Amino acid sequence: MHPIVIIGSGIAGYTVARELRKLDKTSPLLIITADDGGFYSKPMLSNACAHNKQAKDLINQTAEQMAAQVNASSLTGTKVDHIDTATNKVVTNAGNFEYSKVVIALGAQAIRLPIAGDAAAQVLSVNHLDDYALFREQIAATGESARITILGAGLIGCEFADDLAGAGHKVTLVDPNPLPLAALAPQAISLGLQDALLKRGITLQLGTTASSIHKAPDGDALQVTLANGSLVNADLVLSAVGLRPKLRMATASGLQTDRGILINAYGETSAANIYALGDCAQYQVTGGAQQVLPYIAPLMVAARAIARNLLGESTVIDLKPSPVIVKTPSFPVAVVPPGIKDLANGRWETELNDGVTISRFFDASNRLSGFAVAPHDARLRTRLLAELAEFTEA
Repeated sequence: MHPIVIIGSGIAGYTVARELRKLDKTSPLLIITADDGGFYSKPMLSNACAHNKQAKDLINQTAEQMAAQVNASSLTGTKVDHIDTATNKVVTNAGNFEYSKVVIALGAQAIRLPIAGDAAAQVLSVNHLDDYALFREQIAATGESARITILGAGLIGCEFADDLAGAGHKVTLVDPNPLPLAALAPQAISLGLQDALLKRGITLQLGTTASSIHKAPDGDALQVTLANGSLVNADLVLSAVGLRPKLRMATASGLQTDRGILINAYGETSAANIYALGDCAQYQVTGGAQQVLPYIAPLMVAARAIARNLLGESTVIDLKPSPVIVKTPSFPVAVVPPGIKDLANGRWETELNDGVTISRFFDASNRLSGFAVAPHDARLRTRLLAELAEFTEA
């Protein structure tokens, strides 16, 4: 009997394995990963500096421990070239492996901006534990307090900015939008976050971008020239402008892709017996639209459904509204973003209640279809989710 093969050892891949083992203890399972296969929580990468966490401190279990936990064989340091759907083989640099079914959980890669300058290649991004290890090494090399310029004031950029400022570093946050978190949150929430970041001591350079990065003439420092003419001196530059689903392997395998690997409501790709989930997938959402959802909640729902589908139990990925949590301790945000179509014709309504900002989004039919709240807590999120569910189910 050929194994179920999971490609990728991040949260998505390991969650599918765990969910599968809840239903089936013995079916052959093979996990193939290009890295060392250690399990860690990727969302922790943007909140670990203030707690002085080194990369090794974030690893919960080794590949060997995870393989034992889910009763699987594990191939680490192994790169998948493509899936041969005609012969049902996963083609890797360590040989070819026959499969009964495949789950692709390759995640996403950091977007690299086309920035000019002789130090543009020194821009860092943190999308993996190894990236974080290098980032911490370079921070340590600068001394106790580093000057760090962050490109991008979205979810990850704001989390890193708050975390690094909390660790005692001097942070400058650069973004083309007029407010932080502008693409995800309503204006009232963004304004509250902006005020909190400023009080944290973070310098904001908004409404502009980095046009070039050069080595400073008098040492190891960097000079970041912004489109508005400002010059920012930095020891390190961190790019947090977003992620792009990893598609090379899927494209080489002949799978249908758009922004991500296209999957149907059951997690199936365009090829029989091949599934995908997580940051590399483009989910089918309400109304048949396809959307990349690089968040934990959709991943968990998809993993549970795909585990059942691997065993022949036809199960839809039932994506219900769930909050995106922005881990900025100075001003923690929870947001359930409305659909893109709703944004064009709806409106945000905001109330202030004992220092808490609550924004509700109403669509063109005056139905609640999203919310944002900060500072948030679990009870308030639950109440707002229940309120949203009343409209969703009506």
